[in-house]
Amino acid sequence: MTFHERLRAERLRLKLSQERFAQLAGVSNRSQANYENGDRKPQVDYLEALEAAGVDTFFVVTGRRQAEASDEAGSGTVQDPQGPDTCRLVSGISTADTSGLCALPMYDIEAAAGDGRALEAEEIETTLYFPSEQLAAQGLDPDHVVGVKVRGDSMETTLTDGDWVLVDRKDRPDRPEGVFLLLVEGERRIKRVQRVAGGAWVLISDNSHYQAEMIPPEKVGNVVVLGRCVVRIGRIS
Repeated sequence: MTFHERLRAERLRLKLSQERFAQLAGVSNRSQANYENGDRKPQVDYLEALEAAGVDTFFVVTGRRQAEASDEAGSGTVQDPQGPDTCRLVSGISTADTSGLCALPMYDIEAAAGDGRALEAEEIETTLYFPSEQLAAQGLDPDHVVGVKVRGDSMETTLTDGDWVLVDRKDRPDRPEGVFLLLVEGERRIKRVQRVAGGAWVLISDNSHYQAEMIPPEKVGNVVVLGRCVVRIGRIS
């Protein structure tokens, strides 16, 4: 069964109407219908609300009942995302439970040394597991995707302090347009990049309280594009 089929099966197992299930999750009836039809994928808050209400979200995500996994699993906790846009904490997941999932390293760029060394040389703060097929559907190669934690409010409301962002390390164009993880004078930053006439780059903070930074053409070479920010994982406010 697919994710949306398991979601519907779990609701029926609990003998709940679609309307009641939506109320437990804090979403509209239409959103619940979209999730069960496979037209949209839920955010992390949705799964957290259902789990708090007693729904076996582990089954919804993996196809295995929580009790089965607990019997076979070792100790420890890892984060188990349910597709490119959502994730949740799953306790007691064993290596066997990660079949069909790919592990993505997650880094805290504020804790990084900031000396220009490769991101992969930094200490991994945690690991998220994503279904490989869903990453592939987004055109992402797991071998070239990492996660970084957003620090500060300069990119609000696009990105909020404490959010996680998945970065596609393969997407490093010479002429970038969009939101990228950058290395600027040894410091890693997440900024919106816009090119202007004459070859200059403008590094934009989406928070209007911060001024944009102009990088003149002769200094563009000092800015290293580390990858495009493609997926945000955070709470909905």
